[in-house]
Amino acid sequence: MQIRDIKSKVIYCSAVLLAVMLGLGTRAYGDQLPHFVSVHFGDAIWAGMIYLAFRVLLTRHPLWLSLVLSLCFSFGIEFSQLYQADWIIHVRSTTAGGLVLGQGFLWIDLVRYTAGILFCYVIDQILQY
Repeated sequence: MQIRDIKSKVIYCSAVLLAVMLGLGTRAYGDQLPHFVSVHFGDAIWAGMIYLAFRVLLTRHPLWLSLVLSLCFSFGIEFSQLYQADWIIHVRSTTAGGLVLGQGFLWIDLVRYTAGILFCYVIDQILQY
């Protein structure tokens, strides 16, 4: 592994951690944030975090691959919420399960995910060295 790869992984890991903190902050302090932010930003940040996590794994690959994979992953998680078996409802009722798998299918979440991923993708393109 080259120094550049290690540097990229550290930067992306840091960005993932920042996204986690911001996302949890939108939940913990949602009542103190503007309504639009508290309603929409959590899902957008979650999806952006997924994009950044793919970048950690795929630092040697083109940005568009992480874009496509993160959209597929996020949309897959959202569409999986249409499946309502008892065992997965139980998993979703836990804090971690709810944060990762969500609770119920919402079309607007697809828009939020797309916005969060595209935001990170565009910033990533701007900051590429």
